[in-house]
Amino acid sequence: MYSIQKVNSKKNKILSSKNIPEHIAIIMDGNGRWASNKNLPRIAGHKEGINSVKEITQECGELGIRYLTLFTFSIENWSRPKIEVSALMSLLVDTIKHEINELMKNNVRLHVIGRVLELPEKPRVEMMKGIEKTKQNSGLNLVLALNYSGRTEILDAVKKMKTDIEKKNINSNITEKTFSEYLYTKEIPDPDLVIRTSGESRLSNFLLWQMAYSEIIITETHWPAFRANELYNSILNYQSRERRFGRVSKQIK
Repeated sequence: MYSIQKVNSKKNKILSSKNIPEHIAIIMDGNGRWASNKNLPRIAGHKEGINSVKEITQECGELGIRYLTLFTFSIENWSRPKIEVSALMSLLVDTIKHEINELMKNNVRLHVIGRVLELPEKPRVEMMKGIEKTKQNSGLNLVLALNYSGRTEILDAVKKMKTDIEKKNINSNITEKTFSEYLYTKEIPDPDLVIRTSGESRLSNFLLWQMAYSEIIITETHWPAFRANELYNSILNYQSRERRFGRVSKQIK
């Protein structure tokens, strides 16, 4: 276990640095393994994972991080057992209903990326209510990737861009900037730091375009156990790195 003093010391060290990431994205993995290790049903891991979401959202807001993107439910997740998918959708609805006042209290603005219109009616409606209610908030931007796939996002962008080119709404000389404006994340900066919990070393079809120069940290901690101390460790690791964006060290010092 770690002491409160040590945790607070890490937080103060982060805040004293000018190198605080603007955007953190997290692949929240390990809910099922956390539950299995405790001889609990998988849904218990998802429920405890909500407590991690609450704490990490709170901490990111206090640290002055502008964007927090959470990989909440992928398109591929629909292939899981129906009973688990149904439980996840119900948990999503309940969480939005119960936490919306907390988001308002903490000045958090809610966003969603993915094929949102293909979600079941109840979670889709609750999500839209949350987005509308928090749209004037000016603090942390909490971005939920729901019914999301990085490849699908790129494919959707290509289709929209093709239509605009055919209608002569845009020039056919496409740049990276032009393409980025067709992504779900067009108003969101690329993530500075990507954290994956539970030790898996893969991207899982998450923010494939946007992660080009993100710093990636993989932690063995399962998502339900990922709390403030683990977040601070990841940010301190990020702050110790030199981001060169293709240049050499001498060019950025």
